[in-house]
Amino acid sequence: MSLFGSLYTGASGIQTGQNALNTIAHNLANAGTVGYTRQQIALTDRNYNTLSVNPKAAANKQVGLGVTYAEVRQVRDSFLDQTYRKEAGRSIFYEVSYNTLTEVETLLGELNGESFSNSIKNMWEAVQELSKEPASSVTQGLLIQRCCQFVEQANNVYSALSNYQDNLNQQVKGYVDKINSYANRLYDLNNSIIKIECGGVEKANDLRDERNQLLDELGKLGNITYAEDLDGGVSVKFEDHILVNRAQTFEIGVDTDPDTGFYTPYWQLDAKKLPQENGTVKYDISNCKLYDMSRVISTECDTDVGGLKATLLARGDHRANFTDLEDATEYNESISSSIIMNVQAEFDNLIHNIVTQMNGVLEEAAVKEGAPYLRNEDGTILQLFERISSDEYDAAGDLIREDLSPGNENTLFTIGNLVVNADLIKEPTRLGFIKNDSKEDFAVAVALQQVFEKKEYTLNPNVTTKSNLVDYYSNIVSQVANTGSVFKSVYENEQTTVASTDNARQQIVGVSDDEELNNMIKFQNAYNAASRYINVIDEMLEHILTTLGR
Repeated sequence: MSLFGSLYTGASGIQTGQNALNTIAHNLANAGTVGYTRQQIALTDRNYNTLSVNPKAAANKQVGLGVTYAEVRQVRDSFLDQTYRKEAGRSIFYEVSYNTLTEVETLLGELNGESFSNSIKNMWEAVQELSKEPASSVTQGLLIQRCCQFVEQANNVYSALSNYQDNLNQQVKGYVDKINSYANRLYDLNNSIIKIECGGVEKANDLRDERNQLLDELGKLGNITYAEDLDGGVSVKFEDHILVNRAQTFEIGVDTDPDTGFYTPYWQLDAKKLPQENGTVKYDISNCKLYDMSRVISTECDTDVGGLKATLLARGDHRANFTDLEDATEYNESISSSIIMNVQAEFDNLIHNIVTQMNGVLEEAAVKEGAPYLRNEDGTILQLFERISSDEYDAAGDLIREDLSPGNENTLFTIGNLVVNADLIKEPTRLGFIKNDSKEDFAVAVALQQVFEKKEYTLNPNVTTKSNLVDYYSNIVSQVANTGSVFKSVYENEQTTVASTDNARQQIVGVSDDEELNNMIKFQNAYNAASRYINVIDEMLEHILTTLGR
């Protein structure tokens, strides 16, 4: 090779060394950037010039043309990526469930500094005092006062649960919006990566980093699968449905229940349009819902992945009450898996039992024992608790979903349609507890006390242990605490799995300052060597030109 040709060989070394140093500088500058994958330099030799071909020789006579920068590649482990995204989604699922249980336990345990259990205890104590002096205006007034506090506190607790349920509902909408934004950005990144890499010259590594980070975040929201095409685009499935492909994104919509306001995610393009008479369009989402909520939650089936599903399960699909506990099959299919609805139903069942049992004592005394003091002037039975009228109840909410047919008004007591008898609030001594013979009616007062002491109530159809009404509320709190402890244990185990997987992944994709500095020294020396090589060629050329010039 001529001396002038040798200059090109030296120049390739300088150029390649400079490019390698630039890549190392890029790695060091992004060592703390979230989602960044270290870039590795791959060098190769340029094509050789063949000077002669000799069949008898072991090799042809060739002259190298220097070194070139083959590619800057990312080093990732696809198996670790898939494992991390799946376990991160599972960890978020149990984190949401655990946080929900923690919040519910807080709502049940303390409300404005006063535990609801105190209101039950106070009412029970008022009944005990009443059993000692039934005809006393003091004990009768105390009972009515405690009943009013009980109803007020019950409504406060249920309202707090409902408000938190609404908060979870808003989180559902936020998750769906986030998924759609990730999908649209993935689609844009796919197009940009394909445009850059289609020439086979460059790698869109920084865009690939952003895309991998989006897949990490998307994996926390739900169960995803993905595959990269030959041209560099990634197709993504969310819960076994295409979310992003080369052609388009399949956005998720939310259907709003007109009664509850709860959101139900569904695949927009799969929904069937149902034209309405007023010209508006309604969608049939029965066959395109994002989740089949009837599926059993298990790790084996991968049905416990993603924050969106955990939030939907925790929220439930309606405001639950005691009627949701009456059918064991329905309870197990739609209520038991929802943290909020399960607690709502059990809590409302407590209120329902206290109210109906206390009213039942007075009704039985009025009917069977003929106690005249327990009847109003119009002959109707004096009730301690009353149900507000249907019109008032409809305006207040939708706690009772069944029709309140005549004859059932006194048994379908639930939070939201419950008040203390207004006449008794004005005049507590109307209770009387004086029989026709002018003697105090201790039997009715004792029966009211026994309402709280009988052990014949279970939390839900799946619980066989019976308790009395005094302990019922503490059993609800204990159940929430125990379930929360289980979820916490699973969540912590998942955190450990995610952390160990991410550590293994970071050993591959993470930037090591020491390694990069070693590479910097290596390529700096290579750069200096190439520079020295050029200087030598330059000196040789200068010597020849100077000699010829003489």
